[in-house]
Amino acid sequence: MTPTHATPDPTETNALAETAAALGDLTADAPPTLLDRIVARRITIPAPFLAGAEHRAPGDPDAEPDPAEDLTHLQIAFTDHGVAYLRPGTDTAAFTADFRARFARPLLPADRPPAGLLPALRAGRPGGLRLDLRGLSDFETAVLRAAATIPRGQTRPYAWIAAQAGRPKAVRAVGSALGRNPVPLLIPCHRVTRSDGSPGQYIFGADTKIRLLRAENVNLDEVTDLARHRVHFLASDTTGVVCYPTCHNARRITPAHRHGFATLAEARAAGYRPCRHCRPAVPA
Repeated sequence: MTPTHATPDPTETNALAETAAALGDLTADAPPTLLDRIVARRITIPAPFLAGAEHRAPGDPDAEPDPAEDLTHLQIAFTDHGVAYLRPGTDTAAFTADFRARFARPLLPADRPPAGLLPALRAGRPGGLRLDLRGLSDFETAVLRAAATIPRGQTRPYAWIAAQAGRPKAVRAVGSALGRNPVPLLIPCHRVTRSDGSPGQYIFGADTKIRLLRAENVNLDEVTDLARHRVHFLASDTTGVVCYPTCHNARRITPAHRHGFATLAEARAAGYRPCRHCRPAVPA
C-alpha cells in the first residue's frame, strides 16, 4: 500500500513561518543591553579604606582575619538597575553561589566597576550611585534608606531608624532589616548602634563594626561612658541645640557649655531644640 501524506493546513504553515521569522528577528535585532537585563555582573576590588593593621583581628596583631570579616577586598554584584550585592573577600565561587541563592540570577564577570562605586565606598554613603534594592519589603527599603543618610563618623540608635522608617515601635524589626542589607558599606548599617552606647551586632561581625567606626573617628569610648551615666543627648547652652553625641555639632561643644540629658523630652523641657543636622526625634 502506498503511504498517504496529509495535506498541510495553510493556516498552520503560515503561523509556523511567522513564528520562525519572529524568532529570527529577535536574534538578529536583540538590543546590545539584553544580556545585562538577564544576568548580573561581578567584580572584585581592593577596599578603598582600612589599611594595614586595621584589617587584623582586634587584640591580636598577628592573627589572620576571618574571611567573613576581611575587608581588604570587596566583591560587588551589579545589574542594569544598580549595585545589588556586596560582600568581603576574594572567594568568587562562594560569592556567586550566595548571590544566585538569594537573587536567582546568573552572575558573569565584569571588566570594570560601575561608575561612582569607588567614591561611594570612600564616602561610606551611596551618593549618586544607583542601588538595586528590588526584592526587599517596603519597610526594609525604608530602613536602609534611613541608614544611608547617616554621615561618616556619626551614629544613630536603632530607635531613630525606626522613627525615620515610619514605624517608631518597630525597633527589633529594624535590626532584622539591617541584617538583610545587601549592600553594607554603601548603605552604612554599621553606623546604627544600640541606645546603651554599645555598637551592637553587624552583618560582618561585631569586631568589624568596631573597626569601621573607629576608622571613621567615632569616639566609642566616650559614647559608652556617656551612656553609662545615662547621657544619650548633648546640648549646648550657647546655641540652644540638643544633638546625638556623635553629631558634628555636639563634638564642637566645649565642656563649659555642654549639658547632658537622658531623654529628648528632658532636653526640650530645659529649653533646647533638636539639632537640624542629626534630627533627634525619639528617646534613646
